[in-house]
Amino acid sequence: MGLGVVLLFWGVVLGTLAAIGAAILGAAVRWLTRGVPTERSRTVAVATLFPFLCLGWTFAVFLFQAAINETVFHRDAGLGDAWRTPLPNGYAILMIDTTDEGWVYSPATQSDGAVAQQDDAVSAVSKLQVAGRYILGEIGGVDAETGTPKRPSSYFLVDTAVRRVRGFPDMEALRAAARPLGVSPGFVPIDDVYLRYRYTWFDGLALALLLMPPGTAFLFLAWWVRRLRKGRFAAENPV
Repeated sequence: MGLGVVLLFWGVVLGTLAAIGAAILGAAVRWLTRGVPTERSRTVAVATLFPFLCLGWTFAVFLFQAAINETVFHRDAGLGDAWRTPLPNGYAILMIDTTDEGWVYSPATQSDGAVAQQDDAVSAVSKLQVAGRYILGEIGGVDAETGTPKRPSSYFLVDTAVRRVRGFPDMEALRAAARPLGVSPGFVPIDDVYLRYRYTWFDGLALALLLMPPGTAFLFLAWWVRRLRKGRFAAENPV
């Protein structure tokens, strides 16, 4: 699914949850502030709107982090049908529609938003290993859902310093080529490598930005309700 479809889907899901939350929170505050002579209607209104305000804030933060991740950190937005992240040696991973396999390529020689078949890129990569300036991996492999081979496996080694890709028909040939480089092949699924490099300090900052203002606002709302209740009890039980 494209990003627009995914956003529409989550908009419907989160909008439904916000409506349910608004009904529950508004009713709870209405019950907690029963008998309060002043500010009750305003407090109930704020409590009812709060989940929708949180929903709007969520989408604003998502769009902000998506723009920064895409343009500054050259990573995917976090939703959609494409997964993209740089590797620490100038290369990058791109997976589209499925995380079973993807591209290993040099962004310096590719246009933004697409990866073309060329000498310094490898397609249909299912397993991967990053070892300094070298990238090793398996092409093809087994379908994760059916357990059947997608295509006959082959192997590759990329020297990212010179953007050179060497292909090998079997693991023994790859081991023989990697041995003089001081590298011992040890692959993991490509999506594991993606997860290792996708998230940065900025994503932690975006998460804090997502959670802290609504959390602070909720605590303030709770304090406001408590203050009204204390005022009601003081009015009912004068000294």
